[in-house]
Amino acid sequence: MRLLLLAAVGGALGAGARHLVNVSMLAWLGSTFPWATFTVNVVGSLLMGIVVETLMPFSGASSVAWRTFLATGILGGFTTFSAFSLDVWVLYERGQLPALFLYVALSFILSVAALLLGMALVRGLR
Repeated sequence: MRLLLLAAVGGALGAGARHLVNVSMLAWLGSTFPWATFTVNVVGSLLMGIVVETLMPFSGASSVAWRTFLATGILGGFTTFSAFSLDVWVLYERGQLPALFLYVALSFILSVAALLLGMALVRGLR
């Protein structure tokens, strides 16, 4: 239950930060390019790298709590692309290149397809 609460609180903070980036980037650069999403994906991936490398030497309940709060919670609420980036890197480090390419390709293709399907389902109900 403690880890769930840490993830939830962190997620709320991350979602709030993402909203602030969305509003700021829209005001600063306009809506001609998805700057906010681009920014949170890049910044979130950078922060995920920092979190993972910082916490890697540690083990135990405290380390799990920090990872849950920071990586799953804050960065998960800020952008899920950071988790995707970490998954890609882990597959690369393990030498699982076929799995890496399959994961990237299927994540992109199926996520866009699922988005389109969801939109089509709602449009069909209207």
